[in-house]
Amino acid sequence: MIVQRTIKKNRSLRSGIAATLKMSALGMALLPLANFAAVHPNLVINASDVDAMRGAVQTPGRFRDAFLSTRMSVDLALQAPVAVPVPADAGGGYTHEQHKNNYQLMYNAGVLYQITGDARYAERVRDTLLAYAELYPKLPLHPKRRPGADNPGKLFWQSLNEAVWLVYTIQAYDLVREALTESEAEKIEQGVLRPVARFLSVESPETFNKVHNHGTWLTAGVGMTGYVLDEQELVEQSLLDLEKSGKGGFLQQLNTLFSPDGYYNEGPYYQRYALMPFVTFAKAIDNNEPERDIFGYRDGALMKAIDTTIQLSYNGLFFPINDAIKSKGIDTAELVQGVAIAYGKSANPQLLDIAQKQQQIVLTGDGLKVAQDLDAGKAQAYPFISAAFRDGKDGDEGALVVMRGNSGSEQALLFKPAAQGMGHGHFDKLTWQFYDHGSEIVTDYGAARFLNVEAKHGGRYLPENETYAKQTIAHNTVVVDERSHFDGDLKVGNNNHPQLRFFHADDRVKISSASIESAYPEVVLTRTMALVNDAETGSTFAIDLFDVQAKKNHQLDLPLHYNGQLVDTSFTLRGFTDRISALGKQNGYQHLWLKARGKPENGLAQVTWLNDNGRFYTHSTIADGKTELLFTELGANDPEFNLRSEKAFIARREGTRAHTFVSVLEPHGEYNPSKEFTLEAESKVRGLTHQRIDSLDLVVIALKNGDELLLAINTDASAMADSSKPFTFRGKTYQLTSRANLLAIRD
Repeated sequence: MIVQRTIKKNRSLRSGIAATLKMSALGMALLPLANFAAVHPNLVINASDVDAMRGAVQTPGRFRDAFLSTRMSVDLALQAPVAVPVPADAGGGYTHEQHKNNYQLMYNAGVLYQITGDARYAERVRDTLLAYAELYPKLPLHPKRRPGADNPGKLFWQSLNEAVWLVYTIQAYDLVREALTESEAEKIEQGVLRPVARFLSVESPETFNKVHNHGTWLTAGVGMTGYVLDEQELVEQSLLDLEKSGKGGFLQQLNTLFSPDGYYNEGPYYQRYALMPFVTFAKAIDNNEPERDIFGYRDGALMKAIDTTIQLSYNGLFFPINDAIKSKGIDTAELVQGVAIAYGKSANPQLLDIAQKQQQIVLTGDGLKVAQDLDAGKAQAYPFISAAFRDGKDGDEGALVVMRGNSGSEQALLFKPAAQGMGHGHFDKLTWQFYDHGSEIVTDYGAARFLNVEAKHGGRYLPENETYAKQTIAHNTVVVDERSHFDGDLKVGNNNHPQLRFFHADDRVKISSASIESAYPEVVLTRTMALVNDAETGSTFAIDLFDVQAKKNHQLDLPLHYNGQLVDTSFTLRGFTDRISALGKQNGYQHLWLKARGKPENGLAQVTWLNDNGRFYTHSTIADGKTELLFTELGANDPEFNLRSEKAFIARREGTRAHTFVSVLEPHGEYNPSKEFTLEAESKVRGLTHQRIDSLDLVVIALKNGDELLLAINTDASAMADSSKPFTFRGKTYQLTSRANLLAIRD
């Protein structure tokens, strides 16, 4: 049994506690809720949440299990003394990690104090904050801050991490505030909470007013501090910017960073990261000023954003576009909190399916609702859909397109005619990725970074993030004259974007087309991609038409980065086995070893590889004898071994003004070394043709069994997607009944 230890309190608020203390069946000392002042806690957790959670931990179920697990880990952490070191390390170093551990421990201890009333938890928060109150006023800017950067921190190398610290810490303080004496509260508020809020706001105006995920974290931390300290001025500045002009601040971030479909401009990796301050501050706003209807603001932008974050995932992991670390997925803490808050607002049973996959319950009032309804079996299947998620605040800056296979299939094609995505964006207009049977098949490098690994540039982005990962050759899209899109100029990239020409999805065909005229001067890039399912043969094909039109001759490179072991090519390769060299000198080419090259003759050029998921993949391309294929491996000019060893092949067309790359990717067969069998290791495709008839693109896939599949696409961007259009092919008349039709041809 836990014995309640005395902690100094505001006597006017705590008189009579000892007389009314009750012990629970779990051995917890419970303080009667009536003894808490009404204003605390008042952020994500409020008084009614506390009352409900106290009762719930007495009953077997998911919430009680989460509580017991948290209590066990916190009790273990309390055995160590308070440690608040002088900041010295960048990401991954001891001091960086210790300050992270401190805010996480303080938050969890604060929650446990509210549920149990056990003074040990409040004491740890108090003692840690008093130590910070002694340290913080003496701190200069962080010694590992980036030279010349406008976002330095004090506790951490950048102010972003300081804001994250405040978001958690102000909640911890809120949760134990009524357990503190006025003297203790004064020391903590004057020594650390107000100084941190001041440092992140008036002393960091460039970041605080910035419409960017850094600005969101800063405004959330400062605004929540305003609610706890009863400083409405801090709240208003956080909502509207320091001058309260509305040009920056939380509301402008909501207006600008999300599209009408809830897509976040920097991509899903940073969408999930920015989601935490958005939903946490919104919950605090909703608890303190429900009249603002923050979750209904801008047609429910935040609720859409939570749903869109989920949609932009495959097999539990986020699509790794832009600066993304591939291991992040729907079980990340930010989305766990987001799903809980969204469920608390909507009671949508499909969100319970995601919560069940996350296997985490947060100790909040919303987390309790999720846990209880999961226990009650109320979860319904979450529908992952094919959709074009519009980009830009008005939804007119391209889109991120997701095409998923039919129900029960495991394919997904991601097409990216999206905007630049600010500083975390990559120069990869019209790129794509492909997934099958749980694996990434056609890959994107994501970010060149080892998060919080001190030995790797302090856990920050590596130099190769700029020299390779952001460059166009690192992606699956056309590179003109070995120069990246927009010549790698971020400002130009942010001012230009592709145009989504159309998107269509039905049971057999998911298809989208987009174009951009500004990636290169006097060059128009147009790409049409389709994911087709042929029920009769059980086959899936990803079809790619990439058209380039220019006013003068250029070298065109179209890379395909793949995940797996090369098995076969339909043409002869000249391999470089005793000496290799880099493919180029700049724009990412300097990091690619040229391993082999080949020049297919007229007909069909096929490359087959085997993925670790046990399936084969064949990429079939129309060859004309003028296009060379270059096989590369990543790692050249990388003396610190920062880059992963990844493989690609590049279709290179020299000296041309106009060319259309036409290809088909086909998953097939099975390789089972355990049971020692191999099935269908060869492609079913024996031929591929493409022709244009007016506004129609006709792609014919000839199969080895004699069948042919015709994909007919109405490429007229102004045409209605479901318009009826007759056309004649091989002497027969067909009716195009939608944007694209998949027809079986049997002569």
